[in-house]
Amino acid sequence: MNLRDLQYLVALAEYRHFGRAAEASFVSQPTLSTQIRKLEDELGVALVERTPRKVLLTETGGEIARRARGVLSQIDEIKSIAQRTRDPESGTIRLGIFPTLGPYLLPHVIPQLRARFPRLELLLREEKTEQVLHMLREGTLDAGILALPVHDDSLHVEFLFEEPFVLAVPSGHALAGRVALRMDDLSDQNLLLLEDGHCLRDQALEVCHLAGAGEKTGFRATSLETLRQMVSANVGITLLPALAVQAPVAQSPNVDLIAFEAPAPSRRIAMLWRKSSAMTPFFEALAGIVRDLPADLFHPRGTGARQPDGRLAVASPSL
Repeated sequence: MNLRDLQYLVALAEYRHFGRAAEASFVSQPTLSTQIRKLEDELGVALVERTPRKVLLTETGGEIARRARGVLSQIDEIKSIAQRTRDPESGTIRLGIFPTLGPYLLPHVIPQLRARFPRLELLLREEKTEQVLHMLREGTLDAGILALPVHDDSLHVEFLFEEPFVLAVPSGHALAGRVALRMDDLSDQNLLLLEDGHCLRDQALEVCHLAGAGEKTGFRATSLETLRQMVSANVGITLLPALAVQAPVAQSPNVDLIAFEAPAPSRRIAMLWRKSSAMTPFFEALAGIVRDLPADLFHPRGTGARQPDGRLAVASPSL
């Protein structure tokens, strides 16, 4: 048995298809199939159920694949330790981030990371929260940036920042033009929300519950940008995170953005990594870069004061 055989088995467990697993492993399909059979012969058990249309792992094959992921993750960490001993600021980091944060945070973070760690290779994976957590536990990600709370004793949680929400309404809406909102201003409103699986949906539902608001029935968006466009089309109103209304994000026409009076509804963002990781000092430095972003990115005022370029005007950290 060698590490390459374990990599082939893990790829097969992920893709459930010999061709796609071979492509992901950069080998031919016959090579991968042959090596899987050799691994089965060596272990003396069937790992795979071969059917004409799909591949299923046996119960034993699934358990071995799960343990193989852990072995490969440990091997990667050994290589990372050696790499960082030679050059602490180079190497590869696999970072997971959820879809309603990644496109809006990363433009502000990536330039800082490139300047601070010019030899670092950052591999980004955008997934919903549960998938990022799963990949962290399996060792296929090194760290993740997620919204709190996260309940997992195996992960270290490093708080980064608190991001308030603003209310997005069509320009002709009764709330349009307000300088600031109280939570009870939403008590008779129904909000457009994301589909199940997005942590932002859960956060927005919590705000609705606190404010006595409801969810607009018959529609659930697949992305934050869909919500924004639905507001622009006068379909309804929604909550948007502060970073999603800051440049370089293009603002939609016919949308007014209104901040909340303090204490504003918000979400808390943190970086997470396995407590067993050998890269804790590096991740702490990485987290420090995110925490050092300008505070006004997270503290927008309402559209009572728009800047000339159409961005939402920002205030000092008062929310």
